[in-house]
Amino acid sequence: MTVETIKHLNIQPTIVKALDAQGIYQLSPIQAQSLPDALQGKDVIGQAQTGSGKTLCFVIPALEMIEVSDFSTQVLMLCPTRELADQVAEQCRLAAKEIGNVKVTTLCGGQPMGPQIQSLKHSPHIIVGTPGRVMDHVEKRRIDLSNIKLRVLDEADRMLDMGFEDDLRVIFGQMPSRVQTLLFSATFTEQIERVANQYLSNPVTCKVEAQDSKPAITQLGYSVLAHTRTQALKAVLTHYQPKNAIVFCNRKVQVTEVVEALQEDGFSAAGLQGDMEQIARTAVLMQFASDALQVLVATDVAARGLDIDDVACVINYTVSEEPETHIHRIGRTARAGAKGMAVTLVSDEEEHFLRKIEVLQESDIPLKGAQSLRFHKNKITQPEFTCISLSAGKKQKLRPGDLVGALTKDAEIPGDDVGKIAVQNSMSFVAVKARSVKKAMTQFREGKIKGKRIRARKL
Repeated sequence: MTVETIKHLNIQPTIVKALDAQGIYQLSPIQAQSLPDALQGKDVIGQAQTGSGKTLCFVIPALEMIEVSDFSTQVLMLCPTRELADQVAEQCRLAAKEIGNVKVTTLCGGQPMGPQIQSLKHSPHIIVGTPGRVMDHVEKRRIDLSNIKLRVLDEADRMLDMGFEDDLRVIFGQMPSRVQTLLFSATFTEQIERVANQYLSNPVTCKVEAQDSKPAITQLGYSVLAHTRTQALKAVLTHYQPKNAIVFCNRKVQVTEVVEALQEDGFSAAGLQGDMEQIARTAVLMQFASDALQVLVATDVAARGLDIDDVACVINYTVSEEPETHIHRIGRTARAGAKGMAVTLVSDEEEHFLRKIEVLQESDIPLKGAQSLRFHKNKITQPEFTCISLSAGKKQKLRPGDLVGALTKDAEIPGDDVGKIAVQNSMSFVAVKARSVKKAMTQFREGKIKGKRIRARKL
């Protein structure tokens, strides 16, 4: 059974109203397939690509079943990375806005334990987290999972690739024997099948076929030698001049090397890899999302869970050894109906990996010689915006409108010069066009927002 709109789902009006406020009325193909079964309490395996709207496939059933007056943890959502966990938690809060008093706590590694321990003293209704950190709290008996009604494995293929299977065993061992389980994965591997057989009971399988969600991606390959790879990357960037690009590397050390090489020639570039502190990761992501950074260089693990709609180009600096990972990488472009480009740099030793990718996606990737491209330093473009980080957020009752008012009314900056604004818990980010950055910084330094001084720094 499939339905077409949120209103056909027979869910609480409060959830419908909150989704309505976000402009969500129609159901995506994976939502239409999976939600009716999930809302009936059935176990579900959902197979769909990143950007298909699968988060609501488990957020809606979670909110529908929670008893707000019961102050115990009733839902656990596990994600492979911090960024994805943050996005899922934010979607939970937005969808629960009209219900009131639904407590959502995020538990991720790389963040201080103290605040998490404090938050767990009053059991949250929903815990969203990465398996490693959730397991730490479970083993220290800070979480009581005996009243769990629903558990979610989001991007399960990545979770298993990252070696979290043992953590799942520990976490799930603390739950009642029968718990509704929703598993979502972009690929269906033997590992996924094994985990599904272990933890799901008579699951309904929902799959969005490739043609339903096949993005409009132009794929190209360029043959390179080991010593010409970086030069070829620079040539690709100046030849095609994408508005922005994500460059994928197989190893952390490559990320550092590539960022240094690009910055040396004047490109606006920054790296994202697993060893970075959360504050640094957030700063880089916000710059990229607000068009204040042209090139984001990342490993696959670090880039997992990125939710940036408007990526013009994906460049595979090295060919992924796993064909499924290649599909994940290029899925970062051509989202929400846009067109995108994916360029892969291929050495002779990597050609057999490229063939595996072609078999999986059932289409060839045309391969050209990189010598046909030239790097033109004078064609390097700089971002239109600069991202400013502010030391206040939702906890200080800050809203995007407050920042727009301070910049356009008080600082008299043209509205067109103010770009994307993101207000987080205790920080905010605002993008301002280069010509107005000086005015904006003066306003933040000398003026007040909501009667308070706020520290600002250019990223």
